[in-house]
Amino acid sequence: MKSDHLGIADLEDLIEEGKQLVFTIKEVKQEINVSVAGKKGNFNIAYFVEKIKPLVLNSTNCKQVKAFCNNSPFVEDWKNVLVELYIDDNVKMKGEIVGGVRIKPIQPTLQQKPKPQFTEANFEKAKLANATFEQIEKAYSITEEMKQKYMDYVGV
Repeated sequence: MKSDHLGIADLEDLIEEGKQLVFTIKEVKQEINVSVAGKKGNFNIAYFVEKIKPLVLNSTNCKQVKAFCNNSPFVEDWKNVLVELYIDDNVKMKGEIVGGVRIKPIQPTLQQKPKPQFTEANFEKAKLANATFEQIEKAYSITEEMKQKYMDYVGV
């Protein structure tokens, strides 16, 4: 069934593609009299930075986003929030187990890209910039052996 909002089928597709289910909530809007799954109502809807469908936040997911936002009760404060989604097969609706999309209770952190290795190919550029080891280590990963070679190269 095609839907305008994020559901289990969408997450299953992303999982099949090998994608991580970590997304950034750009904003949450409290939308009045909108149609969700064929029913009109008032819903909190999370819109993402990434190109995925918006997620209708049920009460459980609202509590989770609120907790990630210093417990602010205002959806206007729920911006730029990193979340990890998962499929919970035990979600109930009207007493029936239907499954659903949930936000993991532990907020993910952005994984930083590993720094490139400082190699002899970088020596001349670093020397011309009068770069200190502190500056080099901010941009590169450098071994003790390479530090010694660089010191020999610059004559320290």
